[in-house]
Amino acid sequence: MTLRVGLAGLGTVGAGVLRLLRDNAGLIEARAGQRIAVTAVSARDRGRDRGVALDGMAWFDDPVALASADVDVVVELIGGASGPAKALAEAAIAAGKPLVTANKALLAVHGAALARSAEAAGVALGFEAAVAGGLPVIKLLREGLAANRVTRVAGILNGTCNYILTVMREERREFADVLADAQALGYAEADPSFDIDGVDAAHKLAILAALAFGGPVDFAAVHVEGIRRISALDISFAEELGYRIKLLGIARETPEGVELRVHPAMVPKAALLAAVDGVFNAVFLEGDFSGPVFLQGRGAGAGPTASAVVADLIDLSRGIRVPVFGGNAAREVAITRHTGAYFVRLMVVDQPGVLADVTAVLRDCGISLESMLQHGRSPGEAVPIVLVTHETNEAAVATAMARIEALEAVLEPPAVIRIEPG
Repeated sequence: MTLRVGLAGLGTVGAGVLRLLRDNAGLIEARAGQRIAVTAVSARDRGRDRGVALDGMAWFDDPVALASADVDVVVELIGGASGPAKALAEAAIAAGKPLVTANKALLAVHGAALARSAEAAGVALGFEAAVAGGLPVIKLLREGLAANRVTRVAGILNGTCNYILTVMREERREFADVLADAQALGYAEADPSFDIDGVDAAHKLAILAALAFGGPVDFAAVHVEGIRRISALDISFAEELGYRIKLLGIARETPEGVELRVHPAMVPKAALLAAVDGVFNAVFLEGDFSGPVFLQGRGAGAGPTASAVVADLIDLSRGIRVPVFGGNAAREVAITRHTGAYFVRLMVVDQPGVLADVTAVLRDCGISLESMLQHGRSPGEAVPIVLVTHETNEAAVATAMARIEALEAVLEPPAVIRIEPG
């Protein structure tokens, strides 16, 4: 028997899927219980050399036509939250065919509707490849930790940002300089905003949160900050204080609901996430019975992502189908409800009374300090002052920063980074 696959999208990942199915055909057949073969494909350019043979595969110029082709499962690797990707996903499910996708944007925005359609149609929706590439985090949440109440998910979910922050720290360079190098090396896109502004990580976090907390989340409720404002100075102070700066996606259960946030965070050097460098991804999960679970590996690229796509195809071959999200929608809470410690860097004119003015604002907002750093004196010149707060709440910090920024001696908006346990 053969599981016949219709594959839409022959970019890096699509070509990787074809190579994996070809190179490991015998092993995959033994583990899947049947042969898995791509029998129909769709892409924008028929003439492009993708380094893999397409002989014997039916070609469809319109990817949506794959839904009505003579295939058993549809794999969507087009990308994008709408357009052809969404149309194909809806058409495949309507045709009663299982759908496998690596499309994090599609699932983050339309996952709830697709899940309802798939469950009503009685077909599987596989998306292991949508989060963290080769890390089997989706399978872990859907199966391995299925009996657990998950209370926290924290992860480095974007390799581009992690690479940039790593190089900034190791080579003491500024953000714009390292970003330019990352673009030249192919680690960052020509338009890197999707990555460096945190949107990519937020899409992935929305999917993980839906699985961890029992139902689709409202993507608009995810608080998103990127890394554009992180400076070499912030990274240097973080090192001195015993922290590393990482762009984290965090979903945490609270008595009021689920926090969903993506932002740069100070992580203690001893924490597992602090040691994850370069283009690697990592996810930390906390289950009530399993305890902490940590996964680390390559989160993107042809090989890791193709591996995750084919893992879903093998599950389909084995007849494995699990609920898409497995519960009701999570109740999200606003970032203003967050409590924790904060790192604050101020650039001020070095003159008498500045610290008194700053600490008076913090006192009035109910914020106490754990520590403060200031190196040297430069009377009349700009100097950095670093403050580390005790645990406080986001709303109080926002109010305090607005008042501090308005002080005459403060030269630029305060840099504020949340401190996380890692």
